Amino acid sequence: MLNTEAVGIATRKNMSVPIATFRIIVVLVYHMVIYCKDVMPSKNTRASYIRSFVFGVEDSLSSTVGLLSGLAIAGVARDTIFVTGVILVLVEAVSMSIGDFLSEHASEEYLHHREVSSRRSFFDALIMLFSYIVAGLVPLAPYLLFPATNALAFSITFSLCALFLLGVASAHFSRLPLLKNGLRMFLIGGIAIAIGVVVGTAITL
Repeated sequence: MLNTEAVGIATRKNMSVPIATFRIIVVLVYHMVIYCKDVMPSKNTRASYIRSFVFGVEDSLSSTVGLLSGLAIAGVARDTIFVTGVILVLVEAVSMSIGDFLSEHASEEYLHHREVSSRRSFFDALIMLFSYIVAGLVPLAPYLLFPATNALAFSITFSLCALFLLGVASAHFSRLPLLKNGLRMFLIGGIAIAIGVVVGTAITL
């Protein structure tokens, strides 16, 4: 007979790790944003930070969902899917943040025609890194918390909801209509996710 108490304890233990990790990352991002706002409050700087954040979240959601969906449809074991997803998110987060740093720094040097401080580029890269990792937890979490047969649907659903919230948050900072921008991000990002799912599925067939 299935020991429901033991299953409940194991489930809580499995959930505690990603939840604790998520809380730590959120706190770090919160303090980093507050620090950046106090130290460098210029509008151009804030716009650059928002660009890095939105880019990181959207890219992480669409690319991670595409890969995980292809693996899930191909019948890969849930643990293997989760580990592969973690590797993808970490590697891509580092790669994207380095690319963000180099491109932002190069554009600053082009605009000023001289060597400039890398401080702003560093914070852009840091925001990209954290936003990519945090967003990657959204499509990954279902493969840790739910059976493989249900994880795919939850992964896509959570990612679409995260896109809507991303649009709302972006609109809040820009003082634009929340619902309109949330739906726009949901639809445009949803198309990217759909393409990622189709490509991921086609590759594994």
